[in-house]
Amino acid sequence: MQHPIGTVLGCSAGIALGGLVFAAYKLGLLYQLFHKTETKSPRHGGESVAEVLRAHGVKYVFTLVGGHISPILVACEKVGIRIVDTRHEATAVFAADAVARLSGTVGVAAVTAGPGLTNTVTAVKNAQMAESPLLLMGGAAGTLLQGRGALQDIDQMSLFKPLCKFCASIRTIREIVPTVRKALAIAQSGTPGPVFIEFPIDTLYPYHLVSKEFGVKNPPKGLMGKVVSWYLNNHLMNLFAGAWETRDVSPLPVDIPQATDDQVQKCIELVSRAKKPVILLGSQATLPPTPVNDIRKALENLGIPCFLGGMSRGMLGKDSPIHIRQNRRDALKEADLVLLAGTVCDFRLSYGRVLNRRSKIIAVNRDKTQLLKNSDMFWKPTIAIQGDAGSFLMRLSKGLKGHRCPEEWPQSLKAGDTTKENANRAKADEKTEHHLNPLKVLHRVDELMAEDSIIVADGGDFVGSAAYIMRPRGPMRWLDPGAFGTLGVGGGFALGAKLCRPESEVWIVYGDGSLGYSVAEFDTFTRHKTPVIAVVGNDACWSQISREQVPILGSNVACGLAFSDYHIVADGYGGKGYLVGREDDDRLSDIIRQAQRETQEGKAVLLNVLIGKTNFREGSISV
Repeated sequence: MQHPIGTVLGCSAGIALGGLVFAAYKLGLLYQLFHKTETKSPRHGGESVAEVLRAHGVKYVFTLVGGHISPILVACEKVGIRIVDTRHEATAVFAADAVARLSGTVGVAAVTAGPGLTNTVTAVKNAQMAESPLLLMGGAAGTLLQGRGALQDIDQMSLFKPLCKFCASIRTIREIVPTVRKALAIAQSGTPGPVFIEFPIDTLYPYHLVSKEFGVKNPPKGLMGKVVSWYLNNHLMNLFAGAWETRDVSPLPVDIPQATDDQVQKCIELVSRAKKPVILLGSQATLPPTPVNDIRKALENLGIPCFLGGMSRGMLGKDSPIHIRQNRRDALKEADLVLLAGTVCDFRLSYGRVLNRRSKIIAVNRDKTQLLKNSDMFWKPTIAIQGDAGSFLMRLSKGLKGHRCPEEWPQSLKAGDTTKENANRAKADEKTEHHLNPLKVLHRVDELMAEDSIIVADGGDFVGSAAYIMRPRGPMRWLDPGAFGTLGVGGGFALGAKLCRPESEVWIVYGDGSLGYSVAEFDTFTRHKTPVIAVVGNDACWSQISREQVPILGSNVACGLAFSDYHIVADGYGGKGYLVGREDDDRLSDIIRQAQRETQEGKAVLLNVLIGKTNFREGSISV
């Protein structure tokens, strides 16, 4: 029988040994036994980032340069990834967001540490709420200097964890490849969204530069000095250990939730019995893997009247008989079946209160929270499916082959559309007290813009009117911020759109208030040869707020702007600006055509259109 003292000593020895092994693991001693540190190699961590991005088909990295991230930018450029630098970090993220939406890949932005990253927070939150797959890479203080007062050193991870699906801080160069691969897969899986990777500066620069920063000029004497020197040298060696070993950079599988066969069959039965069905299509319906043109054909085969929102605007082209643009509330009251295909019952659907309680409701959404939002209060789904909306619509159409919605139903809704749009057209012909009628301007742009045009919406009142008047000609030709309602997306969205579709006209519809956020990007349009056309509705006011503030509170405080010379700003940045007022009413079409010619010749154009007041949007919400 073993003596108790022996048992205690044996346990203590085991604990001590375990502690030593754990310490050796944390310090990287075990890894260094089997993996070499190449102290003579000129390579750096930015090259590892570039290899993974290239393998994933990334064509653009948007940035505002900073020393923390220079190795990433230089390495990406060397492997053929285009570096597009902007005048604000938020614009870089907005541009990456647009690329993600239009290309079906992950949009990528890289910004420097500290204020460079804090400047992106609104844009990252917008991407989260718009469900855009986006990779944000940020610089950071060195691995041993974090929390010690280094330049631009803050707790960046805490900022981005609430905004991103995945956050990681690189601790050794060997982590870069697997971490970036993982982040890119997570960004696209399930409900797409932003991911964030922090790169401490010593994980990006080459060994010979980093090693100079690890040298201690006046180390403490004696044992403590030796311990400090050993620790710093070991940290450096572990940082680069195994850094340049060959690693798999190919894309990881992406997980996309799908409806079950049983769920699809139940929906087929419900739709086949419906006399007045309606489809509400949201941005999720445009996500990969289903091509948007295939979804368009599926919807046309079903023949069910559709209301389109977000990125799905334009899904059915300009003049589809099943695309209903007006009187949505009335249609939903009358409908006996409503299919929410990626549409959420938030403020845009009055939290579900606009849905008829007698209607059968099919809800399809990749995100469980969004799928059931407010269903505990104002509405109840007949069938709720956590799955991809686009794939579901394809399977639904296939299962209903030969069946079409009764034609008198979409015809009656379309008649209501015609009546409402004729009334809107009549309002456009009214003369405003001052300047040009904004509705007339928007109608004229809609009539003259090219069939391949992409419309970027950035503003309040003027843009709200544009949403009723301007008609995207096809799928993926409308970009707005989404549910977050963010102002300032215009410059970045237009930049990303023009890079993805260089042959297309790209129109930014700006309010004069929202223009202030990104007018400096006319410099970016000029430098990067991305000619776009901006139409600015200049009424010298934050009109969407003023419309309610003045009658309710009796003051226009903070709502007034000036009829500023924004066209001159565009000229100063290398673009071409035009001032358009009431005296130009008869020449409006000619000015728009001239702007189109200017962009074809490589100039970004800004039309500073002085507009008057109308009552077109009375009662619209701004809170």
